[in-house]
Amino acid sequence: MENNINECPHCRKKVRDEKEHKELLNRLSRIEGQIRGIKKMVDDDCYCTDIIVQVSAAAAALNSFNKELLSRHIKTCVSEDIKAGEEETVDELCALIAKLMK
Repeated sequence: MENNINECPHCRKKVRDEKEHKELLNRLSRIEGQIRGIKKMVDDDCYCTDIIVQVSAAAAALNSFNKELLSRHIKTCVSEDIKAGEEETVDELCALIAKLMK
């Protein structure tokens, strides 16, 4: 059995509607642009504090993305699993939150 290079045999899948998919990718593209901008600042020998401010902004953008994705996960995946009687999803969510709070 051959695996498509884009498929991870260990990953579960989440089907997202087109709007959500586009919104998530747009946010990630903006963050990617911020990271490229930081790299250029380093290449251009920009002053340390200027780079630090941009890194902080990129970190905040990633954190915001993570909060949005977590919220959507709880409202869809977790909620649906609980309704289906899959209580282990709550344990998984608690473990995820513990990782995020390190």
